[in-house]
Order: sequence, then structure tokens, then C-alpha cells
Amino acid sequence: MGDTESCNNRGLNINYHGPIQSLKIEVYNDILTRLVELNAPEATLPHFQDELWLHFNTLPTRYALEMKVEKAQDVLMHKRLQNMARTVASRPAIEVRLLQVRSPSGVHSSKSLHSNLQTQISCQVSDFPCNMRPMHEITISTSDKPKLFSQLTTLLSEIGLNIQEAHAFSTLDGYSLDVFVVDGWAGQDTERLKHEVTKKMQKLEKNQWFPLSPFPKETEILKHIPTKKIKKLEKQPWCSLPKEKLEKIGMNCKPISRNYVWEIDASYLRYEKKMASGSVSDLYKGTYINQDVAIKVFKNGSLNGNTQREFSQEIFILSKVQHKNVIKFIGACTKPNFHLVTEYMSGGNMYDFLHIQKSVLTLPSLLKVAIDVSQGVKYLHQNNIIHRDLKTANLLMDEKGVVKVADFGVARLQDQSGIMTAETGTYRWMAPEVIQHKPYNHKADVFSFGIILWELLTRKLPYEDLSPLQAAVGVVHKGYHIVSLKRIQG
Repeated sequence: MGDTESCNNRGLNINYHGPIQSLKIEVYNDILTRLVELNAPEATLPHFQDELWLHFNTLPTRYALEMKVEKAQDVLMHKRLQNMARTVASRPAIEVRLLQVRSPSGVHSSKSLHSNLQTQISCQVSDFPCNMRPMHEITISTSDKPKLFSQLTTLLSEIGLNIQEAHAFSTLDGYSLDVFVVDGWAGQDTERLKHEVTKKMQKLEKNQWFPLSPFPKETEILKHIPTKKIKKLEKQPWCSLPKEKLEKIGMNCKPISRNYVWEIDASYLRYEKKMASGSVSDLYKGTYINQDVAIKVFKNGSLNGNTQREFSQEIFILSKVQHKNVIKFIGACTKPNFHLVTEYMSGGNMYDFLHIQKSVLTLPSLLKVAIDVSQGVKYLHQNNIIHRDLKTANLLMDEKGVVKVADFGVARLQDQSGIMTAETGTYRWMAPEVIQHKPYNHKADVFSFGIILWELLTRKLPYEDLSPLQAAVGVVHKGYHIVSLKRIQG
């Protein structure tokens, strides 16, 4: 408990959770003390102690085991790379260092990060002794994704590097930290090697097509969990909501450890400003572990059966999808309020862009938006997900102008029969069969996509002269059609 108290004396909100947490706290204290002794500039910054603890707490215990006191500077570098990776513009974050390794038998062997055989040397060294060989340490942090580690090893091999040592870590908020010790790169030009790795990584991320099932199979997860823990997990619902309540509101519960994947600690959320407010929830811009996020907070008075159903369904859908044109899910929590956390999209939504800001899209930009939306919707349909509320207000843009499909509160997994019933969505963008309560399928999203294309072309609100209800009646009973060549101008 001494370690815990020493941390709390520094003003940190660290709760004691047993030997694993105690180990992290011990390593954290050792590293922090060492950085202060080294007069590291970062250690004097406000909130550094909190940020350093969050760095350790979001990484697995194995990371803390490998970070000894002498590796304090390495921890700083890892923390910096992780912060860079949380910003799209600076991702992937890569660091390359030159190492000198004694290899008397021509074989390098080590069991831990930064082996004792490795000694960092100056980049000014031009010649290596005959019993030494140049080796490099490459550290990469980026957005975590399935099969990333195998892709990185292939990438390094394509450059002509031989991997002698590798360490892979994943953070709780969905980022990777991979460290490789390699040989095969002649000379000491670390910048050129960094350039080659960065170029390959950017190409990999640009062309990344995520598999249809982004999460590993349950059997693959359970192989790495002790039997006693599996039995404990099987007694817990998929979501932290009571199982009986989830079943009552129509949420399928599976006794697997999904709650260890998406549930986050609300104490790490920081609120910066309110962006929108509705009868059911408020939307804030904030941060979660140094990452800009959007935080949807459901109001206590709004937590009826429908709201809880939408909350649970949105988590269920978002935790299954991962695509460059679908909003990225960060996590959710149920205490003290229902919170849903996604990546922050600084460009706002397409509705405001067109109708509030009165912005004009050039034809190439318009086509790019249309392609982004179509790719996102295509991915959802390939995963048997019908969005059901596709409209410009639910299309968000990031700082690079990439458009992503968002708001899955009314989205549903398509029934095996291929048809669904019940009205949902917004009338102006809604397909006729949905308005009429008739069976529908993924084509309802295609209809809504067509309305969006018309809206992008004309910069007009669909059926702008009618109320939403009048528009619905007109489409169903009077045969109104949104597309009119006379109305598509410019």
C-alpha cells in the first residue's frame, strides 16, 4: 500500500486493484523518480505525472515488467509516440535508433526489450569493429487493427531487414506499440531507414482494407485466458447492464468478455465544450487519455426502454465495425451516466456544412464525399448491418476531409430472412417501404444514399417546402420524387 499512498501524495487518482495494479504503480514510481533525477524537461510540465500514469495504465502489465529504471528515457519516447499516434495527422509515429551489438558467434539472442548486449551508440560512428554489427531499434505506434503485427513484420522484411527481437503491445483505447530490433541495414543512416519504414507504413494504412470480422473469434480469445477466469467471465453478461434488462429491451447477451474490450473508466474523460443538446442526450467535445473524442452523455431522465435499447444497440454495432469510412468507437461506460465515446471529427457534419455554413463542394470534392459514404455503407451491408437513418447530419468529416458514417442508435443487424419491419429514421431521407411499415432490407439505405447525392448536388434540403410529415405523405400517397433535372443546378 506504500506505493499507492506515494502515488496519491502526488495528486493522482489511482485506486488499488490488487497485485497487478500494485506492480504497475511500483514501476511508475521508479520511472517517475528516475526522470526527475535526470532533470527530464517533460517531468516539470503540468499534469505530467497523471499522463505518465495513464500511459502505464492503458498498456498491459507485461509492458511495466519490461520497463526497468534504466529505460526511463525509453518510456518517454514510447509516451511521445503514443500521443502522436492518437492524432491522425501524425500517424504512424515511428522512431529509429542505432544500436551496437556484440555478436561473437554471429547469433544475436535476447529475451527482453533493449537487451543488456545492446549499447546505444552515437550516430557519428562511421566504422564498426569486426566483432560488432550494426543493428537498429524501430519503434512504431499507430491505430491498432487485426493482423497488424504480421503486416509490420512483412513490411520490415520487404525492406531487407532481419528481425532479431520483437515486442508488441496494445493499449486499452485501441493503439499499438511495437518495438523491433533488426539488422540488415547497412551503415548508420537512421533517417533514411525511418523514411523507408514511414513510406511503407503510410502505403499500408492508405490501402488498408479491414476484414469483415474485425474481432478474433471467441475461441481465439479464450485460448489466452486462464480456465478459472473463463468460468468467472461466463457468469457475466456481455454488457455491464443487467442481463435481464438487456434481454427485456431486445439486446442479445453473450457470456464472453466483451465488457473488457469496450468499457472505459469515466474518470479519464475530460469535457471541453458542449457541441449539441437534445431531449435524450448531450454531446461534448472532450479528451480521453490525450485523444480528442466526442462524448455522448445520456440524460438520467431519458433512460427509458427505448433509450437503453438504442444505447446497447449502438455499442453492439460500433464494437463490431472497423473501417476508414465508419466512425471509430473508443468505448462506453454506464456509471455514473450512460456515456458513448467516439473519435472526434473536427470537420463537423455534412448537414451543417451544406445548409448552415452554406459551403459549396467542387465536383471532385463532391465525388470524394459520395465515394467515402458509399464505401462506409458498403462495408456495413457486407457485415449485414442496416444503418436505417442515413442522412447528411450523420455524415461526419475529419480534419483531412474524410467522411465517415456515424450515429448507429437505430441501426440493426439484418434478419436472416433478409427483410425487416418497423418504421425508423428521418422522413426526408426515408425509403417509401419504411414509411409504410412494410418489410425492407439494405436497399432502404441505398434509397437514403440517393437522397444524399441529390442533396450534395443541389445544396437544398430534401422536400424543403414541406414539413417532414407532409414529405412522408407525399412520397407514399402522392408519388413525390426528389429528383428533378430542373432542380439540379451547378
